[in-house]
Amino acid sequence: MHWFAWWPTLIVVAVAAFMDLRSRRIPNWLVLPFLLAGIVVSPWRHDWPGLRQGFWHGLGLSFAGLALGLLVYGFLFWLGGMGAGDVKLCAAIGAWIGPSQLFMAMIITAIIGGVMVLCWAVVGGFFKELFTGTGDLLFGWKQRGTVRDPEVVLANPLKRRMPYAPAIAIGTLISFFAR
Repeated sequence: MHWFAWWPTLIVVAVAAFMDLRSRRIPNWLVLPFLLAGIVVSPWRHDWPGLRQGFWHGLGLSFAGLALGLLVYGFLFWLGGMGAGDVKLCAAIGAWIGPSQLFMAMIITAIIGGVMVLCWAVVGGFFKELFTGTGDLLFGWKQRGTVRDPEVVLANPLKRRMPYAPAIAIGTLISFFAR
C-alpha cells in the first residue's frame, strides 16, 4: 500500500480509537471529511489501477470500499452490535483503501475485536453475561424485529458496550503490513 493511502488512515484511526476509548463516541467531524477526502483523491491514487484504467475506475473502487463497509458494519449496527460511529469509520476507511484491502482489514479486525472483547469480559467479571448477550443479539432478532434494544444506550451503565474503534484501527493497520 502506498504511503499516500496509509498515513491519513493511520492518523484518523488513531484519533478515532482515542476518542472512542475516552468518550465511547467517534465524532462526525473526524470521519465525514476523511470519507469525502477518500472519494476525492481516489481517481489519482498511484497504488490503485485508477491512473492506468481511468478516472472512473479509481472512483468506483472508492465507492465499492465505502459500500462494503456500510453493508457489513451497517448490518451489525442493525442487529444492535455496532455503533453508528463504527459504521461510518469503516465506510470512510473503505473509501480510502478500497474493497479488497477493506475486506482483509475487516477479517483481521474481527479477530482482534474478538480477542479484545473476551479479555474485556474476563477482566470485567462478566464473561457469562457476554455469551448470554451475544446469543440474544444473534438469535433474538426474530422476537424484537428490526427495533434495537432501547436499553442499549451509552447512558445505561448496565449495558456494557466495548469501544470497537481500537479493534478497527489495529485490524486496518495490520492489513497494510499483511498485503
